[in-house]
Amino acid sequence: MSDTTQKQPSLLKQPSSVWAIAFACMVSFMGIGLVDPILPAISRALEASQSQTMLLFTSYLFITGLAMFFTSWVSGHIGVKKTLVVGLVLIVVFAALAGASADVNQILGFRAGWGLGNALFLSTALAAIVGAASGGSRQAIVLYEAALGIGMAVGPLLGGALGTLSWRGPFFGTAALMAIALIAIVAFLRLPKDVPAPAKISIAASFRALRNPALLALSITALFYNFGFFVLLAYTPFPLEAAAKAMGMEFGATELGFVFFGWGLALAITSVIVAPPATRRFGLRPVLFTMLAALAILLGLMAIFHAQLGALIVLVVIAGLVLGIMNTALTEAVMEATDLPRNVASSTYSGVRFLGGAVAPAVAGPLATAAGAAAPYWLGAGAVVVAIVVLILAGHKLSHIGTVHETREEVVQDVLVGDA
Repeated sequence: MSDTTQKQPSLLKQPSSVWAIAFACMVSFMGIGLVDPILPAISRALEASQSQTMLLFTSYLFITGLAMFFTSWVSGHIGVKKTLVVGLVLIVVFAALAGASADVNQILGFRAGWGLGNALFLSTALAAIVGAASGGSRQAIVLYEAALGIGMAVGPLLGGALGTLSWRGPFFGTAALMAIALIAIVAFLRLPKDVPAPAKISIAASFRALRNPALLALSITALFYNFGFFVLLAYTPFPLEAAAKAMGMEFGATELGFVFFGWGLALAITSVIVAPPATRRFGLRPVLFTMLAALAILLGLMAIFHAQLGALIVLVVIAGLVLGIMNTALTEAVMEATDLPRNVASSTYSGVRFLGGAVAPAVAGPLATAAGAAAPYWLGAGAVVVAIVVLILAGHKLSHIGTVHETREEVVQDVLVGDA
């Protein structure tokens, strides 16, 4: 404890480089939930089906997942700053193009380009902020952590606010904010000369990493878990709007934005404040099993109460609490499970995880049309149960995780690397 009282640079007294990266991180994390409140509006304005509109998540996540397998190789060859700049340029260009689209298919293509930019940027941002921050890695981690939480919470709120003007508003808003962040990073980012360059790794390193049984098991667990996660995130705006309409209520982008602001805030709070002490006290595997079981139950309840507006809103926010703990615990488990380099393990795990998220929206829309509004939630719950089964079957490969815990600072750093 004594080290915390030692004189060290203030958290707020950081170089301009750090604030530029932190701002860019916040906006980038906003992009994950930004389109959620405007999905029904896009569907109406462009005469697209629910299934077509939810593919906005699929194209974004699929390309993000594929790109994650190669981001460590890219940053190792062109450097941190260039990787950040390339990622930001792609986000600005494709977010603006998405806002200018004439039909939903164009948006789908541009969201894919956006996903590529996001993968390049986020995979490098933590390394950049650690290198630029004063006061060591602890100060950098706190700032990155704050940017993640604010972005996840504010994204749906901003999407809802701009979405009241037009469904194009959130896309143009993101492009403008990211353009400011790009200018700031080009102008102000100066990494210290003593920061080592990223290690050059093989382009196939992430694929070879899947030969590790523990990483493979956790990656498959994450794939099925993320299926349930994105059924909730991508599909829920439509049942919410339908439930409100049945009650004679208007439930537009603003209202959806507030619901998912509550979800994002709950996720951010538990991932940062609740999850680290919970995993240290109860162990990683018990926390993983408990949160997966809780998520399966919540998805089942959403299937049952999908037509009841108040119940569905409460369940969405409660799910945010569960998802925050689960994300942290699962990423920590990945970091503890192998002796692979952290950047390789995290990019491999993130790639598989995002691919699971990409499949969910593509399946949820057609399933709802064919089998009813509750069916996607039941399928999501089933996928989470499969994740539990995989975790049970892989028990002998994961018996070592959670036996030796890192400090809170190291745990948070691992989690942020995995989230990126």
